[in-house]
Amino acid sequence: MQSLKELIRFMRPYRKWAILAPLFMVLEVAMDLLQPALVERIVDEGIANLDLQLVVNTGWLMMGVALIGVIGGMGCTFFAVKAAEAFGADLRGTLFRKVQSLSFSNLDKLHTGELVTRLTNDVVQIKEVARMIMQMMVRAPFTMIGSFAMAIVTSPKLSWILLVLMPIELVFVIFVVRKSFPLFSIVQKNLDKLNTVLQENLMGVRVVKAFVQMRHERNRFETTNESLKDITVKASRIAAVAMPLMGMAVNLGIVAVVWFGGIDVQQGDMQVGQIIAFVNYLTRAMMSLVMVAMLVMRLARAQASAIRVSEVLDSEPDIVNSPDALTDFSPTGHVVFDNVSFSYDGDQGDPVLKGVSFDVEPGQTVAILGTTGAGKSSLVHLIPRFYDVTGGCVTIDGVDVRDVNTDVLRRKVSVALQEPILFTGTIRDNIRYGRPEASQEEVEHAARMAQAHDFIISFPEGYDTEVGQRGVNLSGGQKQRLSIARALLTKPAVLVLDDSTSSVDVETEGRIQEALASFMKEMTSFVIAQRISTVLNADKILVLDDGMVAAEGTHDELLDSSPIYREIFESQLSNGAMANV
Repeated sequence: MQSLKELIRFMRPYRKWAILAPLFMVLEVAMDLLQPALVERIVDEGIANLDLQLVVNTGWLMMGVALIGVIGGMGCTFFAVKAAEAFGADLRGTLFRKVQSLSFSNLDKLHTGELVTRLTNDVVQIKEVARMIMQMMVRAPFTMIGSFAMAIVTSPKLSWILLVLMPIELVFVIFVVRKSFPLFSIVQKNLDKLNTVLQENLMGVRVVKAFVQMRHERNRFETTNESLKDITVKASRIAAVAMPLMGMAVNLGIVAVVWFGGIDVQQGDMQVGQIIAFVNYLTRAMMSLVMVAMLVMRLARAQASAIRVSEVLDSEPDIVNSPDALTDFSPTGHVVFDNVSFSYDGDQGDPVLKGVSFDVEPGQTVAILGTTGAGKSSLVHLIPRFYDVTGGCVTIDGVDVRDVNTDVLRRKVSVALQEPILFTGTIRDNIRYGRPEASQEEVEHAARMAQAHDFIISFPEGYDTEVGQRGVNLSGGQKQRLSIARALLTKPAVLVLDDSTSSVDVETEGRIQEALASFMKEMTSFVIAQRISTVLNADKILVLDDGMVAAEGTHDELLDSSPIYREIFESQLSNGAMANV
């Protein structure tokens, strides 16, 4: 249970509540253990001697004891829930902050569906076990020890029955522990798969309906759902088998007490009240072991969850700041790639970029062309240090990007991605996501340059229009323009447009380029594009092929010198794509 022990540190701020809960539980257990002794008194002294007053007085005493026990139980529940919920909230918050700190390469390995499960279901499992430990983990052993002691006091002669039953019950507990733990690890992994399928389906619901694949997706979900059900049933079957057997052992013990105790009553060595009290104590002692078995099953599942949570908490970001990383960095935008190589799997993987070298002066616009998989996005992702180079270096104003604090660097390098990500909130909030303090005038200026202002003010709420989840109430082109406006508002030294106008029509794209023409002279710009029309006026065009720079120059130069560029140009021209150029 090492992983669970490691997470105990999150309980330290709430240790007062975590201590009070068991103390109240001890009070409840003590009151419960008094009840059988009081019943014995009523039967053997009150009823046997027809002493009504003793029966009434003992009955009132039992009610008082029960009331104190209720107070103890309520106090335990109150403090246990309070501590467990605070513990769970802190753990979930720390886990979320850790995910936020991870690099792109870390997140590539930890799939979204898995992270959602770890932040939700896994944390719930751990939190619930923390609560149960403060309640059942105290109640069970105290009840078992107390009942065992009281049973011996009540009838030493029948105590051998307890000594026989205890090892039998322990065997069942050990069986549950050994069989359940590996199964619950599989349960959580299957839950990951289910969440992944569900998330993919909900995010891609339009594609599913467009291609009439509802039946296929239902089958895929059902397959994953059935796998989760089967392994959960298999894990639960252990309890379904073990618990009745444990209960049967308890019932056999009761039969033995009644049988041998009845013989002693006939012989005058015991009284009926003693048998009743002994049966009560035996039942409580054995049931406490059943409670332990149930808790152990929950512990097994929580341990599987704790391992998964610890994997995230123990993950170290691949991109880290050096101790002397620059925090004061105001570049002009002189970007140099010096013999850069890059692989997503580090030195062990196949390189995506190989020996890439080029020099971009401040204020220049660089267009990057190439076939799918040529390494265009990988190249620009190295500038804000989303990933680290495998070989060579990327510098801005002569400073290696690895020597600059990542937060500072990314405020100077702004990116608008092909797949725009918008957040729930207003359009204004989304545009000024990188600069929350920006004025309305600045927001509108950025929106105008991105050709977004007109469609924004066409909405009844204008810039206060609420954006649905992932921008569901906006078109692809509208989302891309908002993404561009968001990037422009930060006033970066280096602007990266990663095919960020792919969903925009040619006419609108032309207006965006015209609006950005003067603005982009103030910064270095990298533009990834599929359309030749997007790159015609670039100061420099890089043609990537198989991760290498196949050609470099202006449009006119590349038409003369690069067969690849000329082929791209002519193919688009022949398709009529250049009609509006």
